[in-house]
This record gives sequence, C-alpha cells and structure tokens, in this order.
Amino acid sequence: MEASVATTQVPDQFEAFEQFIRDLATTEGRLATTAGIVFLAVLVGLVVVPLLGRGGGRLVRRVLPDGVVEILDVIDAYLPTRLGVALTRGVQMVVLFTAGVALLVTWGMVDLAVTVVRLFGETLPFAGQVVLTLALVVVAYIAADVLEEAIHGFSTDAERVTEHQAEVMLRVGHVAILAVSASGLLTLWGLDLSGVLVGAGVLGIVLGLAARKTLGSVIAGFVLMLTRPFTVGDWVEVGDHEGAVTGITIMHTEIREFNGELVIIPNDLVSEQPIRNRSHQDILRLNTGVGVDYDTDPEYAEQVALDAIQSVDGVVDAPPPETTTASLDASAVSLQLLYWIDDPNPMSARRARESVIYAVKARFEEEGIGMPYPHRTLSTQSDEGFLSIDHPDGGGDQP
Repeated sequence: MEASVATTQVPDQFEAFEQFIRDLATTEGRLATTAGIVFLAVLVGLVVVPLLGRGGGRLVRRVLPDGVVEILDVIDAYLPTRLGVALTRGVQMVVLFTAGVALLVTWGMVDLAVTVVRLFGETLPFAGQVVLTLALVVVAYIAADVLEEAIHGFSTDAERVTEHQAEVMLRVGHVAILAVSASGLLTLWGLDLSGVLVGAGVLGIVLGLAARKTLGSVIAGFVLMLTRPFTVGDWVEVGDHEGAVTGITIMHTEIREFNGELVIIPNDLVSEQPIRNRSHQDILRLNTGVGVDYDTDPEYAEQVALDAIQSVDGVVDAPPPETTTASLDASAVSLQLLYWIDDPNPMSARRARESVIYAVKARFEEEGIGMPYPHRTLSTQSDEGFLSIDHPDGGGDQP
C-alpha cells in the first residue's frame, strides 16, 4: 500500500521538475542542466561514493566487535569481490539510475521517466528477494566450507576421532545446513510449509513402519560410530564371529574371520550382542595350558616354564608372565601359563602362543620333565586272578 502511494506521488514530483525545465525554455538551458546532472553523477558516483565506502569500511571495523569483523573477512574471502566494493557498486548504480531519470525529464520525456520509475518500484521487492536468495546461498556455501574445516581440525587434534566419524559428522552437518537453507528459501518466497511438513510427517511414519529394521541399523550405526567400541583394524569377537574389523558403515560392520571369510553383520545385531575387543588396550593376555607327570615337583615345573616364557620374543616384561598350578587331572598335573603381548592381532597372538609352546617343551625336555598323555588301565579276570593292562589312550591296538 505504501509503495502504491509513493508511486502515485511520482507524477506530481516530475510535473514540478518539468515546470522548472520549461522555465529554461531553451535548448541551451537544457544542455546546461544535462551537463550539471552528468557532472553531479560523475562526482557523486566516482568520487564521493568510493571515498565514503573506504571511510565507512574503516569506521565499521573500529566500531564492530572483533567476532563480527572476522565473519565479514570470511565472507570477503569467498566472494569474487570485497563486500565493501560490492556495496559501492550498488550505490553507484543507484546514482546512475537517478541521473538517467533526471535526463529523461530534462528533455521532456516525463511519461517515459514515470514508467521507468514505476517499473523500478514494482520490481524492487522481487529484486530484493533475488538478492536475499543469493545471499542465503552464499552463506550456506560458506557455512558448509567452514564446517568442513572445523571438523577436519577437530578430528586432526582428537586422536579418538576416526576419519569415518569425521565424515559422518560432516555429512550430518551438510544435511542440517541444506535443510535450514531450503526452509529459509521457501519462507522467503512465501511458500506455505505447513502442507509440506504434514506430508513429510506422514511419509516419515510410513517409511518408519516399512523400513524399521533398516532405520534400526542406521541408528545403531550412528551409535557405534559415536561410542566407538571398536575401529577398523581391531581384533574383535561379536557373538559367534571373531576376526579383524575391515569396515564400518552406517548400515553394517564387516569382519574378516581367520579362515578368510568376510562376515557382514547389520549394525542393529552388532549393538545387541556382547562385543569383545582384544585390541582395545593395546595389550592382551594369553593363556596356554600344559601338563606334567605326577613325579615332577609342580613348583619346579612352574619355574622352568616361567624361565622359558621370559626368553620368548614377543612376550612383554610388564605385566610379567605368570605360571600357576590349575588342577590335578587323571594323568597329569595341569599348569596354566599366563603371559602378555602388545599390539595384539590374530597373527601376533598365534606366533606368541606357538613360540611359548616350543620354548616350554624344549626346556621340559632339557630338565627331564615328563608331559604324559592319558593312560587307561584295563582289568580282566582269569582262573589265575586279575590281569591289569596299562594302555595309552589313542595309541596301539585295542585289546
């Protein structure tokens, strides 16, 4: 309403200006007026406006807080020209437009000048929306780039943030920026979001019911990436599956088992099962059992085994290895050999266990410590009495 009132007042202003021009009455007077308009336009547009722009820029930097100045510098870095220069060019275009309208009136083309001004007034709101749209797009682009730099710096400084987690945070941030920007654009152009939101809500309910297991895997994937019970390369045991983690995605976790098979487990199943991460502490205790005959002193056998373990490469000194008598079995005294390895993985654990077995067996043979295997005593009755036969399990012919 105010715009229409302002445009209706334009003819009256032009008529007054035209009456002033008529008073000049001569071509010479109009030429002089034209020269004056051009001179003022050049003076204001090329001298006054740039000076005010530079002075205003310095004044703004002194008055505004440092945080606002840094934001303006970031915007300047992404624009093809400086923000102050862009504003100066805009004011110069306004001066040029005003001078052009004044020249039209000077030479008696009042109707054309009125039409131009009215058209400008009608298109000004649309032009403002276009400018705000471009500004919103630029701000969204800058925000996405700043977010990427911030996440990259945070993931570089934080040791427990993996590249995959940083990528997930970046994608979530991009989606959030896109959603806010789209909402702002729709609101700027006067589109009603209520219908869109209602439709999106109904669609979300339908998709949630139809793909609840998929959504459950996605949510569980986000939880796994944030809580980080394991990372790529860790030696883990998830339910009945044990191996090295080769990949973690939003939907599933990939585990390469020791037999070479690749197992893909949905993340919702991973989150529901106990997870044993053997690489989490960068150190792992292994347990190996060995039996000695009853004629051997268990304490002596423990000391011999301990010396053998300490000589094995790959077994760490701290925590120190231990040996203990575990049980008295039918054919042997069972010992448990407890020792630690660092940087655990399936290959290093297998090699350490084999090395310990080889070293302990060699030392036991040197010290004359027997490692018996199970025996079975069979008794038969004859006319002369009972006959007992000792027979090792698993060896020879059965009587």
